[in-house]
Amino acid sequence: MRTIDWVDGAVELIDQTLLPDTLVMLRVTTVDDLIEAIQRLAVRGAPALGVAGAFGAVLAGGDPAAIARLRAARPTAVNLAWGVDQVAAAPPDKALDVALRIRDDDIAACHAMGLRGASLLEGSDLRIMTVCNTGGLACVERGTALGVVRTLHEQGRLGEVLALETRPLLQGARLTTWELAGMGAPHRLIADSAGPYLLSRLKVDAVLIGADRVAANGDTANKIGSYALALGARRAGVPFIVVAPESTIDAGTPSGADISIEDRDPVEIVQIRGVRLAPEGTAALNPAFDVTPHDLITAIVTESRVIRP
Repeated sequence: MRTIDWVDGAVELIDQTLLPDTLVMLRVTTVDDLIEAIQRLAVRGAPALGVAGAFGAVLAGGDPAAIARLRAARPTAVNLAWGVDQVAAAPPDKALDVALRIRDDDIAACHAMGLRGASLLEGSDLRIMTVCNTGGLACVERGTALGVVRTLHEQGRLGEVLALETRPLLQGARLTTWELAGMGAPHRLIADSAGPYLLSRLKVDAVLIGADRVAANGDTANKIGSYALALGARRAGVPFIVVAPESTIDAGTPSGADISIEDRDPVEIVQIRGVRLAPEGTAALNPAFDVTPHDLITAIVTESRVIRP
């Protein structure tokens, strides 16, 4: 099953807000509906957003205002604007062809990243720690960091995955465990704050994360909680590996200090799925991403190379 695709003149995508309870495919025919799906995280994950942006630009039909709204729907993930721009620059009669190529390139890239990332890790019975969701739900198929996990599992070398729950929206608890269960991979769910501590106490072979933007110097923006894992991994001597396609590398952004970090609605912090956790009127900060400095990153794996910052 593909997370997102073009079917009979419309965008079809899994509504990830309903997982793991219900699997629903949305059919989107307008730019405004696609923007709404992106902003409420029905579709999410940098590579999937790149494909969504490409298909959205086809729906926009060259309308500059619609294209501008789509590009700005989520500011941190560079792939969204990249996908929009690739299609917007194409002749109108070639727009869909370009969007379909972006989709197909994403599928091929995920296969390549899985093999390249797995080749960096020696041995068997490997224990991997990861945050957020970087599997097929974050791409079209297979995934980035979780794509490496899938490849290790297929090779018979995966021992266990320790998946962080990923507050506040629980992408790890809801989505990553759903994908791991589907592939039959051994896994345990852990609280976000337990990650750095468990790195110091258990034998963990690598931390694998995805990325929403990689700056020119190697600084990497990813789901909030990634920086804490990088610090814990450095202290414990565990490799910290970023897995992301070349389209996520933004040569126009010099460093992590120049990455725009999305602040989301504070209500996501004070309640979970409509259940209030904090007293009425409690203020909250809700950065959706953090930035890991390049000196804490062991390697960045793309579909075509391994970068060692």
